[in-house]
Amino acid sequence: MPARARALALTLAALLAASGCAADDGPRRVGDPVTTAEARVLADLLHLDREHGGADFVLVAPYGGAVLRLDGAIDFEQSIGRAEAVTSFAGGRADDVRTLFFSADDLWSGRVPALAAALSDDGADGATYLRRPLAAADDAAGPPLLDVAVRMLLNLSADSADDPQAFLDGTCTWEGQRSIDSRLTTVFALRTGTVAVAASDDLLIQYSAPLDRGKVQVTITLSAHGRRSVDLPSDEETAMVVDHPEIAAALGI
Repeated sequence: MPARARALALTLAALLAASGCAADDGPRRVGDPVTTAEARVLADLLHLDREHGGADFVLVAPYGGAVLRLDGAIDFEQSIGRAEAVTSFAGGRADDVRTLFFSADDLWSGRVPALAAALSDDGADGATYLRRPLAAADDAAGPPLLDVAVRMLLNLSADSADDPQAFLDGTCTWEGQRSIDSRLTTVFALRTGTVAVAASDDLLIQYSAPLDRGKVQVTITLSAHGRRSVDLPSDEETAMVVDHPEIAAALGI
């Protein structure tokens, strides 16, 4: 094949791949069931997160006239993470800003105005964080949105791949391609939400899912996949919510 024709063929192949088309099958339609190859990619998404070790993340969850945003990093190997949490409110109310650390079992909240002074007055000199258990998913009162968000983050990794057949029952569909933070991704609708997968390396870039029967939409965007080191607050820096319930209640912890 002449060099010019070969270059044209390669360009055409790239364009077809980027637009979700196959030369012999025609244009891909939004809502088409996932292919066998795509099912294998989806089955390996969470396992790849674990293999890469961690990632930076941004979690956004609008709710009831406010927006919860977490910016941080997660260590998928140890199931721990840290984040700056900002809750923005409508009507001119000041943002609520705090630093969070989390594990599979517990949540630490700190750098909250007046927290250290209140703990010192209550006998916990040197403590700057309050620690409490994460609310269970089946909590009778309904778990707080923050706890649900943290569990969603922790659930974005798995020790092993899923069964690809689980994605081939017709409920998982191809939803097109779009750019997220300058990365080309392919979007798939799953039973519990949607995922955006990097076209270049099949890594999970974004997961979005509705909560509370669609009243809240949580979107998690991952970037810079790789191992993370997260140091949880020390015992000296930490007081337990159970020992300081009034302070925790007053500060929304």
